[in-house]
Amino acid sequence: MENFLSQMETYLQGSLLLAFLAAYAGGLLASLTPCVYPMIPITAGVIGNSNIGGSKLHGFFLSLAYVTGMAVTYAGMGLFAAATGSFFGTINTNPWTFFIVGNIILLLGLAMLDVFNLPTFAPQLDTKIKGAPGVFIVGMASGLIAGPCTAPILGALLAYVGSTGNLLLGASLLFVFSFGMGALLLVVGTFSGILTSIPRSGNWMIIIKKTMGFIMIVLAEYFLIQAGRMFL
Repeated sequence: MENFLSQMETYLQGSLLLAFLAAYAGGLLASLTPCVYPMIPITAGVIGNSNIGGSKLHGFFLSLAYVTGMAVTYAGMGLFAAATGSFFGTINTNPWTFFIVGNIILLLGLAMLDVFNLPTFAPQLDTKIKGAPGVFIVGMASGLIAGPCTAPILGALLAYVGSTGNLLLGASLLFVFSFGMGALLLVVGTFSGILTSIPRSGNWMIIIKKTMGFIMIVLAEYFLIQAGRMFL
């Protein structure tokens, strides 16, 4: 991720096509971070509940509505960044941003190791949300869940669009970024009927959960180390 971030500004300042490709690639890279994983069962549950009959085509369109809702949230961030200038650039270079993000990821990692329990809204969503409009609204809200791990790439994008002041470019770059981040969720939603039929209990689930918890703690350490370097 560090190598990509070091070249991010160069990509964004190149051609318009290269900027959009960089935004999408940044979204794909962000989708591999542990903070996106809690969205997978939420996506499978919400879309699986609405996809009666388990049709893959219907699942795809529902997951597209979900990711589009998430993209609208991020496009709004792009508009705000372009309208406010250097606001997000200042936040992205502030050590307190890395410190706060690191602690959020650390708490999520400890929760996955069952040190304590975090409240979840997934069960309520499973029972109350139905149809594409409802899934779209959940997507808008769920986009914020992945915020902590996307901070480095998202911050670089927001800082860039803030420096351009171009509202259309800001919204469209962040829209493309979120579709890159939602590529995995599109697959999950399309095959939600299969995923929801997989047994949820067993030692294999515990092993995966614990492994993800340790990975998130390592990622938290990265953010905290970066914050420490900035404070020095």
